Amino acid sequence: MRFDLSRNDSLESSATAPACVVVTGASSGLGAGLARAFAAQNRVLGLIGRNPDRLAAVAQSCRDRGARVHVAALDVTDRDGVVAWLLRLDAACPIDLLIANAGISAGTHPDGRPEGADSARDVVRVNLLGVIHCVEAILPRMSGRRFGHIAVVGSMAAYRGLPDSPAYCASKAGVMAYGEALRAALEPLGVHMSVIVPGFFASPMSARYAGRQLFRLSEERAVARVVRGLERRARRIVFPRRLAVLLRLLDLLPAWCSDRIIRAFRFRIRPPGEPDRQ
Repeated sequence: MRFDLSRNDSLESSATAPACVVVTGASSGLGAGLARAFAAQNRVLGLIGRNPDRLAAVAQSCRDRGARVHVAALDVTDRDGVVAWLLRLDAACPIDLLIANAGISAGTHPDGRPEGADSARDVVRVNLLGVIHCVEAILPRMSGRRFGHIAVVGSMAAYRGLPDSPAYCASKAGVMAYGEALRAALEPLGVHMSVIVPGFFASPMSARYAGRQLFRLSEERAVARVVRGLERRARRIVFPRRLAVLLRLLDLLPAWCSDRIIRAFRFRIRPPGEPDRQ
């Protein structure tokens, strides 16, 4: 694959207008919304996703907005494939903003069966190792240029383990710890790190969640919150705030008490045995 993506003078990199943006998990949900939000005349977009048909549709909508789009139908667990593609893109047009968003969910089945070891392993591989594969691929390039912005997508599920999705909570807690650790190390090198911490919002993934979704936002509002945060290079992008405060307060209670409360928010994941992938 050959990229012909020389920078265009009409869109120079800045804190608010990166010339080259990469979004993983871009075939649906938050990733697709962010891809469309960042699509602009002459901006280069690199979109990674597993579903070729959905990815092609998102790419076309971004091209209709004037962006120069390149897609890769890759699974972020394919370290060699992801690294090779990102490095080829970066060599043609240095990546200014990487949004490591790809993720899957699994949990208790509708019939009450637990998620199981196979699903748990898949969730951790995609949600945590997939982020690491993408970030570590481009990090040396950004550090060498002393310029760049990385965003990793965690979840409020990382604040307090939920009994019906232990692997998802663990994977997102790992993403958040990884992003927070890197942010402190990278800032002196000129590379910015944003840790995105969403709660409930409308998406294909949340549609499979059979349970209470407190303070649920529309996908449009969630995308807007993330874009605003990235434009100002916020270190943390947390929404909705009310849910974040409740979960933080819950964790301050004695463990027996918080466990009792969290059991009241039981849920199931539909359909059975099929993790959602973007």
